[in-house]
Amino acid sequence: MDDDPETPGPATREYATPAGAVVGRVDGDVVRLVGVPYARAGRFQAPEVVERLADVSGDPAPFRAFVRSPASPQLSSPVLATLLPGVSEGLVASEDCQTLTITIPADLEPGERVPVMVWIHGGAYVTGAADVPLYDAASLVSEQRVIVIGVTYRLGMLGFFGDGDTLPANLGLLDLVAALEFVQRTIASLGGDPACVTLFGQSAGADAISHLMISDGARGLFRRAIVQSDPLGILRRREPMVRAMLAATGVPGPDTDLDELLALQPKAERAALRFGLVGGMPFGVQYGHAPLPRESETDEAWRRIAPEIDLLIGTLREETAMYLPLIPPLRVLTGLPVVGPGLRWLITRPTTDRVYTRDAKRFADRHRRAGGRATRYEIRWAPRGSAFGPGHVADLPLLLGTEAAWTRTALVGEGDWPEVERRGRELRRAWAGFARTGRVPATALPPHEVAFHRD
Repeated sequence: MDDDPETPGPATREYATPAGAVVGRVDGDVVRLVGVPYARAGRFQAPEVVERLADVSGDPAPFRAFVRSPASPQLSSPVLATLLPGVSEGLVASEDCQTLTITIPADLEPGERVPVMVWIHGGAYVTGAADVPLYDAASLVSEQRVIVIGVTYRLGMLGFFGDGDTLPANLGLLDLVAALEFVQRTIASLGGDPACVTLFGQSAGADAISHLMISDGARGLFRRAIVQSDPLGILRRREPMVRAMLAATGVPGPDTDLDELLALQPKAERAALRFGLVGGMPFGVQYGHAPLPRESETDEAWRRIAPEIDLLIGTLREETAMYLPLIPPLRVLTGLPVVGPGLRWLITRPTTDRVYTRDAKRFADRHRRAGGRATRYEIRWAPRGSAFGPGHVADLPLLLGTEAAWTRTALVGEGDWPEVERRGRELRRAWAGFARTGRVPATALPPHEVAFHRD
């Protein structure tokens, strides 16, 4: 990995870690370490956790964590281009994408240990990266005195496609296990508490977290989980769809040209369409392949682990409203005066319940019955004038990112940024409070905006 050609200057901070010395930039109230490799893997191979950063950089000097983490190679997404313009701006794609983006309070005292929050981005397992401005953790870190680590992992054809035999399945999930192993080994040297690690993620990132709970090799690597908008309702009985996808593309080889490999993704997605809602997220984890148990064993696996993991799980009130403005006929119908709001409700409520809410409730209930501690939430607030309402992704501006990044998107509507920021500060306090104690502290957020159902 090449260093940034710019001279880092005096505003740097060096840390001595078990993987070697690493240097980051001081940026106001935080220190940023970017592009820190946690694992290496060849095409379609399981990751190997990095033991020494020097082995990756080829330089025995301190690892200079100044270069943005690359994204996993991916196709452009029309949905993201409309909803989150500029989300991937400036990112470089690389198959060597197993890297961390680490944000640390700049004023940590020697020997101080603070909670660690590991962010796993969403994107239907085919798009996204940890090191984008929308996921900037500076506010969360400086306000709440936590360390936030974003993980970039393999996606799509490279990370979540395979027959489990010729081509391994779940490579992206194995990347995440490797990342957590690296975090456990090194985080104390960065000022984090290895016994107080919380995973938090949204959409596919949330789904990855719920499955890390039952993944071989992940036990004991984290204490708490925040599962945001996991599409749990479309994750069962996916094997026929996966077989159809493989039949449509064939099993690619490790020497397949990258562009040719990515070009197979739309073929796989088209093959999945006939499977209904399940085909809405065709790429994802596969049961019965490392590191996951068989599907018939998952409920029992979640019951066994429940007493060891505190859980915060929830949804937005109208998750599927995100898609209405992106579908012209629905955009017109739901925008009609008088009848539009009713049509919107008739469309979003049952689909939100079917894909997200119903199974989130079941997940929380099972966790409690098995002896775990669980809190469920529902976010009902959305910025004034947002066409997407309290829909999928609308919680992210409250937790991560900057005003400059989010006001470029359609999510914040006509509301001014202070309106978003006021509620965001409270939600960040709730998330960080859970990361510290396993319980959500009382907040100034009224129940008609954010409702918590505590255990």
